[in-house]
Amino acid sequence: MAEDSQFDKAAGKAKEFAGKVTGDKDLEAEGKLQNLEGKVGDVLDDVKAGAKAVGEKIKEVFDKDDK
Repeated sequence: MAEDSQFDKAAGKAKEFAGKVTGDKDLEAEGKLQNLEGKVGDVLDDVKAGAKAVGEKIKEVFDKDDK
């Protein structure tokens, strides 16, 4: 997912720039949206990683209690 997010951000910036240069407001808006989608993907990846870390920590606590 991280690779997809990076691609979306880069492609979005390129489209946004191309839209600004050519005066194509639709392309510029499409680029902004794609860039935003990439940023949201990054946030979701961070949330997933945080949830996984919390889950592992909880497992460690319960494994200690079983000993």
